[in-house]
Amino acid sequence: HWHGFFQFKTASEDGPAFVNQCPIAPNTTYIYSFSTANQTGTFWYHS
Repeated sequence: HWHGFFQFKTASEDGPAFVNQCPIAPNTTYIYSFSTANQTGTFWYHS
């Protein structure tokens, strides 16, 4: 879950499994991809 980013049209990249996005299978990886252009401030992620 991200804090501090405006995720315009990328809500699928942020949220609980089965709600906003599909779960990430064990022993696999997932790359979150969204634009941070023109955003300033403090940003952080937690799961």
